[in-house]
Amino acid sequence: MAEKNKLKDAQTGETIPEDLALEIRKLAHDLSNSLEIIVQTSYLLSTTELKPPADDWMRMLDNGVQKSLEINQRLRDYIKNHTTS
Repeated sequence: MAEKNKLKDAQTGETIPEDLALEIRKLAHDLSNSLEIIVQTSYLLSTTELKPPADDWMRMLDNGVQKSLEINQRLRDYIKNHTTS
């Protein structure tokens, strides 16, 4: 129950408790590392000549990559704006 209240407090604009913030930062960091692999692989695939329907799949992958990067950045900004350190 206490964890649920901590998350509710974070959603209302108050600071995230340090122990929770530390764990969220670790997860965000790991997510960033995983996304970097996907971004680089997507880029390398985009440098090759793909035939249909693979070229459509590449566009779908690129769209997903861009959305994931945006969400990850929003998460990192949220953490930064709602922690004390």
